[in-house]
Amino acid sequence: MTNKYYYLKPTRLFFLDAVRAFAILMMLQGHFIDSLLNPIYRDTSNTVYNVWAYFRGITAPTFFTITGLVFVFLLLKAKEKGTERERIKKGINRGLLLIIIGYALRFSFLSLMYGKVNMNFLQVDVLQCIGLSLLILILLYKISFKNEWVLALLFLILGCSIFVSEPLYRTLNLADAPILFVNYISQQNGSVFTIIPWFGFVAFGGFIAVLFFKFGHKNNYKPLKIIGFLVVGLASIFFSSAGLKLIDNLFDIPLFNKSANYNYLFSRLGNVLVIFGIFYTFETYLKQAIITKIGQKTLSIYVIHFMIIYGSFTGLSLKHFLYKSLNPTQAILGAIVFIVVVCFISFYYVKTNTYIYNKIRRFYKKLKTK
Repeated sequence: MTNKYYYLKPTRLFFLDAVRAFAILMMLQGHFIDSLLNPIYRDTSNTVYNVWAYFRGITAPTFFTITGLVFVFLLLKAKEKGTERERIKKGINRGLLLIIIGYALRFSFLSLMYGKVNMNFLQVDVLQCIGLSLLILILLYKISFKNEWVLALLFLILGCSIFVSEPLYRTLNLADAPILFVNYISQQNGSVFTIIPWFGFVAFGGFIAVLFFKFGHKNNYKPLKIIGFLVVGLASIFFSSAGLKLIDNLFDIPLFNKSANYNYLFSRLGNVLVIFGIFYTFETYLKQAIITKIGQKTLSIYVIHFMIIYGSFTGLSLKHFLYKSLNPTQAILGAIVFIVVVCFISFYYVKTNTYIYNKIRRFYKKLKTK
């Protein structure tokens, strides 16, 4: 038992936190450049721009996949240690907190001062989607009767089903349904990240978490896991479309062919798996305090960057003053400065995420006693 936790702890601490640090830094530069770069420089014939756009597209899939991986892995560890009830409560609190913060970041308090409410704040973004995903993960854990292999099968089936059925809901429009519900499953009202297809990445992350939990303590499996990440990832990038078409040819299921013709989900998952494989390979060199700290402060970093770029709460933002006005040199240098400033504020002037969660839990306890 002791040896098992000895190996599991560093795997989570350095490998997963390093991936989260990579994802949040990619998000910071991506949002900065996308919001402030002049459109005349968005040249799809330019190799540098295409490489930047490609890697920017990997950021969200990485975030959602790592969310499922980390949460499910820690939940299974808590189950083994007999602390799963506390972990589930923490997960519920965290999920609700993320949903609340997601709405708050888009709420216009300036409009409220003039007697108006901008209903665009009901649009669903990444925090609401991750928050709801955590709640769904807990529900699936309960449905699986806490059996790891049943849970893994559920994750795999859900992930594949959500990805393959993407053509069915790609242009989904539910005009008569409640807006709060619609915004979580359709982009018709401006939602950025809907629960479908993005929970698919969370589900695949959960599936990987079960495998790590089952075999992560066996240190001689590490080369096989790295090879698995790279092989499955590259296969998903280059051969998933052909595989989907092959299934259609064998079983005459047109949905698979439609999915293959616009196959960005499986290919993006492949990108994520390759990133996992690379980071896992160089895990020994990622044991730096700064990387771990960035990986553990993703919520604070996200909130701060959102306020600076998009003007949450204050209405003052970089986007307001510099919207699509920078040349490439200004955008690159500005993005570097922006990353440093946001991380500095998060590290030295913002309470830790754990502090925030503890405050929320105390608030819940007070409500229960009344």
